[in-house]
Amino acid sequence: MQITDKSNLSDIFAERVQATPSAPAYRQHDGSKWFTMTWGEVGREVARWQAALKRDGMKPGDRVAMCLHNRIEWVLIDQAAIGLGLVTVPLYFDDRPENMAFCMNDAGVRLLVLEDGAQWTALKDHVKTIEHVVCVGGTIPKDPRVKKLADWAPAGNHELVRSRIDPKELTTIVYTSGTTGRPKGVMLSHRNIVSNVLGASKVVVLTPDDVAVSFLPMSHMFERTVGYYMDVYRGVQVAFARSITLLGEDLQTHKPTTLVSVPRVFERIWGAMQLALPPGSPKRNLFDKAVDIGWRRFKGEATLKDKLLWPILKTLVAKKLHERMGGRLRTISVGGAAFPQELARVFIGLGFNILQGYGLTETSPILTTNRPQDNDPFSVGRTIEGVELRCADTGELLARGPNIMLGYWNNPEATKAAIDADGWFHTGDIARIRDGRVYITGRIKEIIVLSNGEKVPPDDAEQAIMGDTTFEHVMLIGEGRSHLGLLCAAKTEDLSDLCRRANTQLKDFPGYARIRYIARVPGPWGLENGLLTPTLKLKRKEVERRFEKEIDAMYANPGPCEERKS
Repeated sequence: MQITDKSNLSDIFAERVQATPSAPAYRQHDGSKWFTMTWGEVGREVARWQAALKRDGMKPGDRVAMCLHNRIEWVLIDQAAIGLGLVTVPLYFDDRPENMAFCMNDAGVRLLVLEDGAQWTALKDHVKTIEHVVCVGGTIPKDPRVKKLADWAPAGNHELVRSRIDPKELTTIVYTSGTTGRPKGVMLSHRNIVSNVLGASKVVVLTPDDVAVSFLPMSHMFERTVGYYMDVYRGVQVAFARSITLLGEDLQTHKPTTLVSVPRVFERIWGAMQLALPPGSPKRNLFDKAVDIGWRRFKGEATLKDKLLWPILKTLVAKKLHERMGGRLRTISVGGAAFPQELARVFIGLGFNILQGYGLTETSPILTTNRPQDNDPFSVGRTIEGVELRCADTGELLARGPNIMLGYWNNPEATKAAIDADGWFHTGDIARIRDGRVYITGRIKEIIVLSNGEKVPPDDAEQAIMGDTTFEHVMLIGEGRSHLGLLCAAKTEDLSDLCRRANTQLKDFPGYARIRYIARVPGPWGLENGLLTPTLKLKRKEVERRFEKEIDAMYANPGPCEERKS
């Protein structure tokens, strides 16, 4: 495939269909069984969807939105739109209707593809510009704008349209799931994304023999670029997971060789493992021994005794976990949030090739990643090809390159604040660069400053507290206050015990980073109730607003924390 920085996304798909039409492309479960589509079959379906879009009067530059779980239809509408020069607006499936409506109204979306007709019932009174609605399944509402997919896409053979659009032109508006305020529409061009695909493909080499299981939302740029477009470029077969609940079964069914994930998935696996391996038990001692030796092997510090013991421990411990994840994983790309060091030590120690990277929606998204043969899991790796990084005097990480967004849709003020006159994008993250490797140390806007001037980066402390599986969700409070407080959803109601547990996890932090006030609030916190973003990051302002009374009561009354001082 002759893909260069002069190519657009339509070129990647069209050339893949032409190069390997008989090769398997996607696997999906229809409710009773798995079925496979080849690249040629996908290309023919995309052509049908393009015919329907043209019949509905969609013109280059018009916006098309999709609200679907990861599935073949997501690919079909995306590639059909790309080939016609349309602009896609992906929506998070579990987002609230008012948020989705805001994104569609802001972008001026004309056509919407939904997974289920019931979604339209919740949306129809909020959207202003929608002219056509296509429902993949479910009950079809009585609305002249709504059609069932089977009735919308015309039958017969149609020619696949390949766009000749300039790569610098807009291809998608991705609304950031910001932790504060209304989402902003990130405008990404073909060139932005193609440059990222080409750069990332040189780090992790994939082939048509590789198999992936897709479960992160395709509406998020990490999955979209690394788990979708890159796989089209390299011809990787992708199986769409049925759900997070059934992910374990799907991994064993499809036996992937490559995976795209977020740290939260490994936190859940580790939490379940800890429950099955109580401290001090023979199984836990054996497990810890395997991790210790495996970690020394990874760092090149294994002793002769380690080398002799590893084959036994690999069989007794590591092999079982690998088999639970399909048994063939060669690389796991992790991003979206910081990968806790303890998790890295456990899973890399057990032989998983986990490559942590870093980026943002505004950077298409990858800026840096570790390499298979150059992996420092406590860093986010080195820049990919074409990306420049530097740290400002404030410590903020700045980025420049062909992957930097065009700007924010309908928001020139925000664009000007994010990209300076020299083309540097301001990430908002604090970092240090050492020997070419990048280490993210915090967020400029997410530093808690106590009334005595002490500064606490909440992310690091929250990650540490979540190392105790009693906690389900936590958020530090303390801006302008004398001491730190903790909001938590937890498995126990004993506040004294929760406070003790939290401070035990913070034992390696400075003395002022101690929990003195605590409140247990209802959980779970999720996307559906507006407390987490789609990548499972805290929406801090919303959590504070939702639990304002609990926070005030927590600080107004003497708490149960043993270390609390007047």
